[in-house]
Amino acid sequence: MSILQAIRSFLFYLLLGTSSLLWCSLSFFIAPFLSFRARYRFINVYWCRCALWLSKVFLGIRYEVKGAENVPDRPCVIQSNHQSTWETFFLSAYFEPLSQVLKRELLFVPFFGWAMAMLRPIAIDRDNPKLALKQVAKKGDELLRDNTWVLIFPEGTRVPYGTVGKFSRSGSALAVNAELPVLPIAHNAGKFWPKAGWIRTPGVITVVIGAPMYAEGTGPRAIAELNDRVQAWNEQAQRDMGSLPPGPVAEVPTEQAAV
Repeated sequence: MSILQAIRSFLFYLLLGTSSLLWCSLSFFIAPFLSFRARYRFINVYWCRCALWLSKVFLGIRYEVKGAENVPDRPCVIQSNHQSTWETFFLSAYFEPLSQVLKRELLFVPFFGWAMAMLRPIAIDRDNPKLALKQVAKKGDELLRDNTWVLIFPEGTRVPYGTVGKFSRSGSALAVNAELPVLPIAHNAGKFWPKAGWIRTPGVITVVIGAPMYAEGTGPRAIAELNDRVQAWNEQAQRDMGSLPPGPVAEVPTEQAAV
């Protein structure tokens, strides 16, 4: 571990935390008077862009996007692998307005949680898996009908770089029931922003946006088939960028209750 990189990481988190506190405090007093889309841009897009800028300047982490032409005109369900916090910053700034699944307890965090509550998140109770799935289905459908992107991390939690978690079907079910496609996204953020520890490594994160995937029919069988197709695409995209070895990949246990 480089001492210089440790210092850079410390400065990054210091500035990120400070900007979060200041921006969420400011948002708490301004955002309620804005429309939802203007509120989302004010709270989430600007701050997430700030976080990406800080990661570039202090951590040396840049990114490239492949497949931007695959983004459909109408919002749909986004399914992405989950390795770090970085992709949350990126996706929240790239797609707007966007809602994602989060733990209900986060909404009670002073200022940060209060600001997040104004962004129409899908807040779930992870201690009640059946209720959580119903919350994702009901709230997600409402958001999609209101032309809001819905982000699902189907692995349910962050997984270490070089591994993959089993994809839950909730995102695919949401897309099928809403008669909308799944927009698959793969990335290798965990290579430079690992799940464990707080030291970050300079490099270029690759984000691949695949073509929208539609279900072939309706019902549980169509949902399962679409979900398998989304996971297979994601794994192949990660192999192509060197994140996964060739051949079958052993799945790591993940939290499937909510997403």
